Amino acid sequence: MSLTITQVLATARLDPIDARALLRHALGVSDAHLIAHSAQALSDAQSERFAALAARRSAGEPVAYIVGTREFFSLEFKVTPAVLIPRPETEALVEFALERILPDSVQSVLDLGTGSGCVAISIARHRPHARVVAVDSSPAALAVARENAQRLLDTSLGTPSPLTRGRACLDRRGGNWDGGEAGGNSNVSFVLSDWFGALAGRKFDLIVANPPYIAAGDPHLAQGDLRFEPPGALAAGADGLDCVRLIIASAPQYLSGGGWLAFEHGYDQAARCRELLAEHPGALRGHGGLPTLVDSSLLRCGDTLALAFNLARLISQASQAACQDLAP
Repeated sequence: MSLTITQVLATARLDPIDARALLRHALGVSDAHLIAHSAQALSDAQSERFAALAARRSAGEPVAYIVGTREFFSLEFKVTPAVLIPRPETEALVEFALERILPDSVQSVLDLGTGSGCVAISIARHRPHARVVAVDSSPAALAVARENAQRLLDTSLGTPSPLTRGRACLDRRGGNWDGGEAGGNSNVSFVLSDWFGALAGRKFDLIVANPPYIAAGDPHLAQGDLRFEPPGALAAGADGLDCVRLIIASAPQYLSGGGWLAFEHGYDQAARCRELLAEHPGALRGHGGLPTLVDSSLLRCGDTLALAFNLARLISQASQAACQDLAP
């Protein structure tokens, strides 16, 4: 006898939220359908499909990878094992960026380590006049980001041609940049680059980053969803801050006057990140070599912190939604 939707959800040995997500995917229906048609009996094929998905989840595979999508900033992004799964707390980075980009201004934004493109695309969608450049060192990740941009920004992004030293770019004007070929009129460009490596001579009004910040030996890397995510997007050296160090040291060369750098880091790395900023006086001095460090901003959202720093000064930010201001 076939089980109904209600019975399948009641007997699934999964977290209820996970079970509903997998059943929606198996049936190809919405959550509203599961509620309105709770007495619907599953066919044998549907039952087998759900059982296969449930088995993958029971083995620890993240739901986002099983269903192939994850919501971020009210948009549905494609995700694969080539990219980090977007987290709700990273939306604070997007909110910070949108607060500093006027709706009609033509400002340049750089998203370092774009992954699925969730940060860059969310910014580009809400600030269509901004020029957003998203970089990643993984061709597979950039392929996912481009697909998300094509769908969510409603533009034809074309296919980049192979470039010298493996660099690729999609120019927002549909022309060439650094040897790339592209079509369409999206305001986001994608560049294959190891952090700032392919951006020589470029300047940005805002740089955002969600870099790897977990210590290489952290036991959490062998637990839960983290086991399935790309290690290079999670861990960075013995203390987890190798990439943060590089970003802090390099960013001043790529920021316009009065530009902003905002990056996410771990819940226990606040003090060390402040120290790293202070260790680079060139990044914290204005014209005439005078110190410009005034204050620092740390916003707690879930289990991570976002730190923002301005070439003119570090500032405190008011928290939004569930964010709690931790500035001293």
